[in-house]
Amino acid sequence: MGHEFELTDSAEVDATPEELWAAIATGPGIDSWFMGRNEVEGGTGGVVRGAFGGYQPEFGIREWEPLERLVYGTDAAPDGRRIAYEFLIEGREGGSSVIRCVTSGFLPGDDWEDEFEAMTTGGALFFRTLVEYVTHFAGRTAVPVTAFGPPIPDWDAAWAKLGTALGLPVRPAEGDQAHLDLDGRAPVEGVVYAVNDQVVGIRTADTMFRFIRGFHGPMVAAHHVFTPGADAEVEEKAWSGWLARVFD
Repeated sequence: MGHEFELTDSAEVDATPEELWAAIATGPGIDSWFMGRNEVEGGTGGVVRGAFGGYQPEFGIREWEPLERLVYGTDAAPDGRRIAYEFLIEGREGGSSVIRCVTSGFLPGDDWEDEFEAMTTGGALFFRTLVEYVTHFAGRTAVPVTAFGPPIPDWDAAWAKLGTALGLPVRPAEGDQAHLDLDGRAPVEGVVYAVNDQVVGIRTADTMFRFIRGFHGPMVAAHHVFTPGADAEVEEKAWSGWLARVFD
């Protein structure tokens, strides 16, 4: 059966086309808002490579128009699975811009609904994180941090535990104040910038924290740390321990 899809996200941001292009068309830029570690071989015919846990996708660049348009995606797999991303940038007077992202593709099989839901909610978080990045951290690059917690048998209970650990309601709202306390570090205050049924995103002065319901798996911490000298290995070990304690 399968499902053909196309999703569009759009926002006007207080960022220049140059800042947006650096965010979507360079490895360090993508590292600062998307997931995992990324590298870009620019130009039409180039490639965008990612690494998120054991998932290491490669996307061929189909259109490369600096400061205006970027399109990359995968070829169709034997079962028809494919995905493509199209970014469109429109500069406005006064230094602002409009950024649009069109995600399209095909999900195979009769059980595509769960994957589509996870992809839709996750995609909304990633786009909102891009907006937060160019609005609050433009010109800075982050160390991406990915940590996985233990398996989650009851997601209602898991969200309650996460809320308690962050000083938030079970299901917070945008604008709620959060309190993060990692062992051995000074407590940090933040604000919820994105939330839906499967994700919570929190912004502080030097970090964007994201907690994501893993697809058929654990709670995933996918953070972006802008603190100078941050070490990914140290951060990932610390957050893996934090997830284990919260969700044990």
